[in-house]
Amino acid sequence: MTDVHNKATRSKNMRAIGTRDTEIEKRLARGLSQAGFAFRVQDATLPGRPDFVIDEYQCIIFTHGCFWHHHHCYLFKVPATRTEFWLDKIGKNVARDARDIAALVAQGWRVLVVWECALRGKMKLDDVALIDRLEEWICDGGQAAQIDTQGIHMVKVSLPNKVSPRV
Repeated sequence: MTDVHNKATRSKNMRAIGTRDTEIEKRLARGLSQAGFAFRVQDATLPGRPDFVIDEYQCIIFTHGCFWHHHHCYLFKVPATRTEFWLDKIGKNVARDARDIAALVAQGWRVLVVWECALRGKMKLDDVALIDRLEEWICDGGQAAQIDTQGIHMVKVSLPNKVSPRV
């Protein structure tokens, strides 16, 4: 199947996709603020440039788009055009995510991934449910977890041998 847009239009559309201050990041920032958490955003000194860093609780929070990070939910659809290119690109994102999360955990950070489907769409969590899950994990959660439309789930992280723990 060919693309419905010409190359210039497709390029313009792709450039318009934000990498920071997205609507899902804004919603999560509002929730963290309402819950009383102090946080930093987009820390380029940490692996993966985390969306939110909560130093007091040694927590990192990423907001992941379901398409760009291949979440197994109703928001992820395999592209009909240039399928091999997109699956390769998304596969590299997934590998980079795993590497960055493992590096952060090895440095002593706790890592939470909040999926786009939990923040927008027909099955999104309401604000109260979202804040409850954030507080639950930040205050007494495990090393790594994710929040999606089904709630909060702990995640096992494989640590690479060459990453040294943070002192």
